[in-house]
Amino acid sequence: MDKITTTIRTEKEIHSEIMNLVKEWHAVKFAEKKFIPGQTYINYAGRVFNEEELLNLVDSSLEFWLTGGRYESLFSEKLNEYLRVKHSLLVNSGSSANLLAFAALTANELEKINRRLMPGDEFITVAASFPTTVNPGIQYGMVPVFLDIELGTYNIDVSKLEEAISPKTKLIMVAHTLGNPFNLDAVMSIAKKHNLWVIEDTCDALGSTYNGQFCGTVGDIGTFSFYPAHHITMGEGGAVVTNNSILKMYLASFKDWGRDCWCAPGKDNTCGKRFAWELGSLPKGYDHKFIFSHIGYNLKITDMQPAIGLAQIEKLPEFVQARKDNHRALLEGLQPLEKYFILPQATPQSDPSWFGFMLTVKPDAPFTKQDIVIYLEEKKVATRNLFAGNILRQPAYTNIKHRVFGNLTNTELVMSNSFWLGVYPGIDKLRRNYMLEVISDFCKRF
Repeated sequence: MDKITTTIRTEKEIHSEIMNLVKEWHAVKFAEKKFIPGQTYINYAGRVFNEEELLNLVDSSLEFWLTGGRYESLFSEKLNEYLRVKHSLLVNSGSSANLLAFAALTANELEKINRRLMPGDEFITVAASFPTTVNPGIQYGMVPVFLDIELGTYNIDVSKLEEAISPKTKLIMVAHTLGNPFNLDAVMSIAKKHNLWVIEDTCDALGSTYNGQFCGTVGDIGTFSFYPAHHITMGEGGAVVTNNSILKMYLASFKDWGRDCWCAPGKDNTCGKRFAWELGSLPKGYDHKFIFSHIGYNLKITDMQPAIGLAQIEKLPEFVQARKDNHRALLEGLQPLEKYFILPQATPQSDPSWFGFMLTVKPDAPFTKQDIVIYLEEKKVATRNLFAGNILRQPAYTNIKHRVFGNLTNTELVMSNSFWLGVYPGIDKLRRNYMLEVISDFCKRF
């Protein structure tokens, strides 16, 4: 009887075959589809990727490390290098990034320098906001102080900022609206004068610069989102960045259940005295991996998410340029319709990595925002509101404790008259020209 010979393939050989199949899968599953004007929907945002993201994702899954590991470290290094920042911590979403940034400033240790955020303290923000810029402060018992925005830039009106500060004010937390940097010179100058923290919500502005410095790295803490709609994606995911090494310690603690230990997952005794600590009223030598110095969360990321992000961040410069090109083309194409719309404008001294193209229907226009939005959607062009509009008009915020400084006239106008269009890299010249054609055709009717 003949012997049956079984060939056992090596791990490397099997891995290579899997990767080749992934490439085939990408070519079939995600083959580019032809754009048909009026039939193909033009999304306001979306993921742009190739086989590299899938290869990294599958490679990470085959390692089956699952929680943050090799890819998390590699992505953090790349993000630090790109932003020219000292520290970045990856979390499971941009909303978690905002929560973590806020939580770190409630650390007990900050009470020694009278800078700990406490219930009843105030923080300054804008009413034309996304909820998760405001929510952490409310959840921690602080009082939001709402300011109006400027038309055109749609960022915080800094002319009212210093007047809005009270003895209870501890923080300024605002977003760079649709990728357009807010006036960081004014905000940072006032914050320094009054000893206030600054959190930059940069979830919509990865790659934007102000005076040549990346947004998210100017304030005390910056936050980023890697949701599919954003500049790069991990699916879900986010990051918190800072140049302050002390704040980095608090961020790391609140991210990981509030632990005092700073060992990475799978590592022990980084400090060299794991069983020699004496903190609180715990017995001397209590395992440092299970000493908790803050009331924290589990906001950690899986290693599969930054595996995708690592491929995405290599494409970031071209993504940013595509956004700028699309925004510029739409701005130039819509100049003849300026009698109907307030067109967007970059903040002075800034170079935005645009998230969207904002249009405000002028109050004296012969049509309403609703009219043109319905028309655009019927023509397969996606639109979006500026998030919550006036957040104080949203059901969840009707009865929150808050203060409004001045009026919210522009916020109200934006809520009723403004919408934005996509500029993400998936919008090519054909799609861009179609968008301009549809808007022009609509306006010709008046």
